[in-house]
Parts: sequence; structure tokens; C-alpha cells
Amino acid sequence: MPAAIPVVFGAILAAMRMRVIGILVTLPAVLWALPAFGHTGSVTGGFLGGLAHPVFGPDHVVAMVAVGLWGAFLGAPAIWLLPIVFPLVMAFGGVLGILGVAIPGVEIGIAVSAVLLGLMVATGARAPLWTAAVLVGVFAIFHGHAHGAELPSGADAVAYSIGFVIATGLLHLAGIAFGLLARWPMGKVAVRVAGALIALVGVAFLGKLVPPI
Repeated sequence: MPAAIPVVFGAILAAMRMRVIGILVTLPAVLWALPAFGHTGSVTGGFLGGLAHPVFGPDHVVAMVAVGLWGAFLGAPAIWLLPIVFPLVMAFGGVLGILGVAIPGVEIGIAVSAVLLGLMVATGARAPLWTAAVLVGVFAIFHGHAHGAELPSGADAVAYSIGFVIATGLLHLAGIAFGLLARWPMGKVAVRVAGALIALVGVAFLGKLVPPI
């Protein structure tokens, strides 16, 4: 039975890797077909609403995938630490958003996170672990605040928060699954290209190149 665990884990990573490939292939279309930000407040409340909320914001998706990509590129212990730091700090930002604590430039911070994290992956930046963790944590506050601020009226705040934290973790795992390709020369090129695409998406959001619907 224990011998089957690596096989199952490998299958999960392979499935996530294919999912990320699909996301990255469609990124150019995202630049032109989707609204500038996915924070419309249209999702329902509760656990399912929180689970769906990050996925409705392509700016969230690319940044969260980038965290996993960068962690995988840096290797242990960053591969596990960064995807833990982000959801934990994001939950704190979510509480601030739910409580109505104002943070200036939230949308800009989210867009910048995609640009910088994408560039970290694209350039293969070997930042010290504490630097990477602080950078990821700072950006997580903006993402969390955006989620929390859009908690639907009367919704279960705890269930909603658990939902968007779990969704974030899954997006990180998807990024890690694809980022593991960096172990091979051609895979490293693919991961860097993915980082460049993510940075471009961030630039598009930052420059408001995609008009809101």
C-alpha cells in the first residue's frame, strides 16, 4: 500500500500539470477576452463561493500559479514554504477585507504581483528564501483583501474564507506540478516561458489593456 502512494501522487501532479498547460496556452486570449479584473462580487457566498472566487479572477489565477512555479524552480524548501506562506498571509488579508479595513491600491498590488512573480520565474531568479517568502507574503495580503472585501452580504465568512484558501492551495499545486518540469533543460525553458506569459498578463492588467465588461 505505501508503495502505491508515490504512483498516486505522481498521477495527481501529472493531471495538474496538464491543467496548467491548458491555462498557459489560453493566456494570450485572456489578454483580450476577459475583464481587467475578476472581482465583480457576483459569486455566491459560503464555501463554494469562496472556492470559486479566485478562479473567476484571471489576475488571481496567474499570480497563484506563479507562486507554485517559482517555488518549484527554487526547489526545497521553497517549493513547500512559498505555497504555505501565501495562503496563510492571504487569510489575514481576507480578514482585513471582511472587516472593511482599507488597503490602498489593492487591484494594482494584485496586478504587480503577477508581473513580478512572473518575472521571477522567467528570469530564474534565485532569491534568498526569506526574500522570496516576504515578497510572496506581501502580495498575498492584496489578494486576500480582494477576496474578503467581496464577501457577499449574509454569507458565512468562515466557510467562504476556507473556500478561497483551499482554491489558492490547489492553484499553487498546479503551478508546482508544471514547475517540476524545470528539472530538465527543455522543461526549464517551458517554465521560464510560462513565467514570461504570466508577467505579460500582469502588465496587461496593470495597464488596463483589457477593458472591464
